[in-house]
Amino acid sequence: MKLFFQISRIIVGIIFIFSGFVKVVDPVGTGIKLEEYFEVFSQDLPALEGFFMFFAHNSLILSLIFCALEVILGVATLLSYRMKVTSWLLLGIIVFFTFLTFYSAYFNKVTDCGCFGDFLKLKPWTSFEKDIFLTILIIFIFIYRNKYTNSNQNLVMLVTTILSFGIGIYAIRYLPPIDFLPYAIGKSIPEQMKPTGVKPIMEFTFLNKKTKEEIVAKEFLMDTLTYKYVSMVTLNEDKLKPKITDYSISDPQGNNYTDSTFIGNKLLVILKGVNGIENEQLVQLKSLIADSEKNGITPMVLTSVIQSDYQKFSETNGIKTPYFSADATVLKTMARTNPCVILLQNGVVKGKWGNHSIPNKEILAEKLK
Repeated sequence: MKLFFQISRIIVGIIFIFSGFVKVVDPVGTGIKLEEYFEVFSQDLPALEGFFMFFAHNSLILSLIFCALEVILGVATLLSYRMKVTSWLLLGIIVFFTFLTFYSAYFNKVTDCGCFGDFLKLKPWTSFEKDIFLTILIIFIFIYRNKYTNSNQNLVMLVTTILSFGIGIYAIRYLPPIDFLPYAIGKSIPEQMKPTGVKPIMEFTFLNKKTKEEIVAKEFLMDTLTYKYVSMVTLNEDKLKPKITDYSISDPQGNNYTDSTFIGNKLLVILKGVNGIENEQLVQLKSLIADSEKNGITPMVLTSVIQSDYQKFSETNGIKTPYFSADATVLKTMARTNPCVILLQNGVVKGKWGNHSIPNKEILAEKLK
């Protein structure tokens, strides 16, 4: 029995480290998911709207804490570090996550829980089942918490804590050091918009009219005298869709410019909003735009801001670059900071920079070699 408790500790530790790491490299993404959850709660429980909206507005801070805490607890569990305290924290965080995944699955809301960030997408019920599995193991760990041999790894835990929060803060200030998104450096946007070519795998359910039993078949049964069709599901539905389905760019008049962004060298300046941009960043952007035009790179401003607000912003700051509209969710996926600069060469992402690392013309030229 002792071996079982030790195995439970190791499994939970490894899963928490992995889950936390793939999220802490991109806490903005997890923050977006948490914000979605809190907005749904505020709509479903209007009496507590103010309470949930407070957390929604502070979702990024909560995301950083949760993501870093997952890694820290995973390492602590793996090292059997202060298991009395660690087990309580494990239990608390898994109850919270299990509630979120159950709510997501049962009410079919926020259908991507983000349990493993953008590295691995799980269906809502799969996420809930994963959390139930972890909850069972953590309950065993909690019961056995006083019998674990505690290790004295204060230095390791201190380094883990610093690294966990450090990676998360770096990702928020700059960009994710490891990018699992379809707009990562080296990836082709148009290629990821093409049909996958994967054949759908169907599973049919029929009712045997004679025996009244349900039968699952891989093919449609044509014998209608014996079988009655009940339902059909696509087993590999997640593999049928292209990785990018919502990338669409249009000018203020509504003309589609999506394909034109894939021709030649393009500098996409992404402005998810026009508030809070520092003056130094604006100066760097305008300089970069001017240099790009001189070096055969076409600059394009992509924004989800309403037209009147952007025009007022551009006139105030002297930005004359043509601007185009894109869906706000798409821009959140493309750019984790505001502003953000993406360099495309025939649709392939050659470079990507956050608001605190805006490049110069030399860097752009190097990326295009």
